Amino acid sequence: MALLSIQNVSLGYENHAILSGLSFTVEEGDYLAVVGENGSGKTTLMKALLGLNPPLSGEIRFGDGLKENEIGYLPQQTAIQKDFPASVFEVVLSGCQGRLGIRPFYTKADKELAREMIEKMGIGPLVKRCFSELSGGQKQRVLLARALCATKRILLLDEPTAGLDPKVTEEMYDLIDDLNRSGVTIIMISHDLEQALERADRILHIGSSVFFGTTDEYVKSGAARRFFRAEKEEDHD
Repeated sequence: MALLSIQNVSLGYENHAILSGLSFTVEEGDYLAVVGENGSGKTTLMKALLGLNPPLSGEIRFGDGLKENEIGYLPQQTAIQKDFPASVFEVVLSGCQGRLGIRPFYTKADKELAREMIEKMGIGPLVKRCFSELSGGQKQRVLLARALCATKRILLLDEPTAGLDPKVTEEMYDLIDDLNRSGVTIIMISHDLEQALERADRILHIGSSVFFGTTDEYVKSGAARRFFRAEKEEDHD
């Protein structure tokens, strides 16, 4: 059974739809890249999958035992996140909040999980550093470790390499590849179509047209050709 099943979903705000008739599935182990024009509803879709912005119509189903609070989320960085006055360990540990329930404090197991994810992301030496003092790439690794504390099954990544230099961008994509190979299902919004096509095995294109299928199918589709052309025109502008 699919981890996520999106059936004829319409998304928007205050009954104004910005995306309609969306249907696709996400299976265990998939690497799905979500691409499309600016303002097409990519981040709105992420929020709907997280239960933060319920669909105007249609249905989002969780399958194979997946629960809504078992989805890890790496949002786009905001000014508030960049200046967050907490240690690396505190930020990563906060990823366990979804499992606290009625418990007021983190358990020993929560703290051990946070340390495990810190080591997994290669940020052990930064554990006592203040989050706001880190570089952009280090912050993304910390936030990825935080997201992994919420789940070992599925990660939603919203532009995970935005604002990073080329070397750090490549390292971040490699890290995401490694997570996917270890069994973590990835849903990633990306503005970098070339990297999306290289890394992902499935593509969801939303905007003036909607496409869902394999990367190879997308490359051959009219949606891909139109998007490539629009991207090149933007670059020339």
